[in-house]
Amino acid sequence: MSRLTKKQAVYILAIILAILQIFFGKDIPLPKVSLIPTNTPTPIITIIPYEKQKVKVIRIVDGDTIEIEGNKKVRYIGINTPELHDPRKPIECFGQAASDENKRLVEGKEIYIQKDVSEVDKYKRLLRYIWIADPLTASDEAIFVNDYLIRQGFAQVSTYPPDVKYQDQFLEAQKEAQENKRGLWNKCPIKY
Repeated sequence: MSRLTKKQAVYILAIILAILQIFFGKDIPLPKVSLIPTNTPTPIITIIPYEKQKVKVIRIVDGDTIEIEGNKKVRYIGINTPELHDPRKPIECFGQAASDENKRLVEGKEIYIQKDVSEVDKYKRLLRYIWIADPLTASDEAIFVNDYLIRQGFAQVSTYPPDVKYQDQFLEAQKEAQENKRGLWNKCPIKY
């Protein structure tokens, strides 16, 4: 049997990491592997840790969607807020409040976004988790916006596989909001 090239070893390592993630859960982010060519014919393998991307929020679309620099829309993963802009029906109960709270939290700010598995939804919006401040460097100031909106009763849990990294946390946040009758759980007729 012949020896593996470094390129083949990288592919095998990536496959092994993917298999480990499948069997041991979505909470283990896969590292990004890139091959950086050098002057030598053998590539250098660089493992880039799973990171959050820092972006600036340009405007708020509604309670669970924003527009960031570059005219890209971002849909918050794992949550759903009452509808605000559906031309087929009136603004839903607590829709304006959810949009206003999202605006208060992130409009005009630099935030951190994190991908789960899917890149975009059927409307070509980026699917991301949202943080105010990086939790790795500013843990006291960091707010996990997706969780916050659920926990404070501005949103309900709405997860779609494969993007379920924080599903259990979101379900716990919703339970807390319901038990404490926060936000839409207090103000809106129960239809959720």
